[in-house]
Amino acid sequence: MDLPGSWRYGLLLGAYLLYLLLGAAVFSALEAPPERALLAHLQQAHLHLLDQHQDCLSEEQLAPLLERLLEAGGYGVSGLGNVSGDPNWEFTSALFFTASVLTTTGYGHTVPLSAWGKIFCILYSLVGIPLTLLFLALLLRHLLPVVSDRPVQYIHHRWGLPFAHVALAHAMALGLLTVGLFVLVPAICFWALEGGWTFLESVYFCFISLSTIGLGDYMPQGSAQWPLHELYELSITVYLLVGLLAVLVALETAHRLQEVRAFVRFFAPASGSCIPEDDDRLEIVSRDQLALSTVSGST
Repeated sequence: MDLPGSWRYGLLLGAYLLYLLLGAAVFSALEAPPERALLAHLQQAHLHLLDQHQDCLSEEQLAPLLERLLEAGGYGVSGLGNVSGDPNWEFTSALFFTASVLTTTGYGHTVPLSAWGKIFCILYSLVGIPLTLLFLALLLRHLLPVVSDRPVQYIHHRWGLPFAHVALAHAMALGLLTVGLFVLVPAICFWALEGGWTFLESVYFCFISLSTIGLGDYMPQGSAQWPLHELYELSITVYLLVGLLAVLVALETAHRLQEVRAFVRFFAPASGSCIPEDDDRLEIVSRDQLALSTVSGST
């Protein structure tokens, strides 16, 4: 029985809400026990410290210091005495913060401290985020024909393979290449350079960054004593920008697949499809005509 478009749309909405509930349930089951264990460990350490120094240290004296340390940690400032004093607002660090803001990654590890810094961040983002989206859209418009359209058209006409099969294989290959070059290879680098990170944590950071989730629980620091520490921070900024563009190219390539468009049309509301079939056919015909004219012109 063929369901109306509105029912399909409602089914998709219900499945998405169910997916949200499933995610919340799984995260709650996985993360609640470690959280309770961590809280118990902190409370035990707190009581042990007070017990050891009860003659010269009281709860009233310790509490303001702990609150101040937590507040500083929320601004990305460490109050520990055994860490390198790498400032958060020297130029390359500020450049990384700027890139994370404009790409909406927003790690939250470094935040403006001053009132004027917060005001400037608001005004700067109001202009910078739309400008970044426009810039990325223009880059995608120029990159997609080179990276996606022309290779698929060439293989389709050179070897006579079905266009849909070539497009699907190309999208899968591009996705795997993006994962390899912008997730696995950088993860190996972070794993080697950051010292305390495991490979899983390195992969986790790369994925969180390129998906613009930016939780901020892992941040590459390196060492302030490195001769090329500023270059290391600058390279991470470049990685964030180029990697985000590569992910967008891979996603847009996948979105152009006939299978994906058919899936979207299947769940489209009854008011009409967001991807008209006539537009799809016209786009494919125009691409084929362009490819045929190119081949005939070259011969």
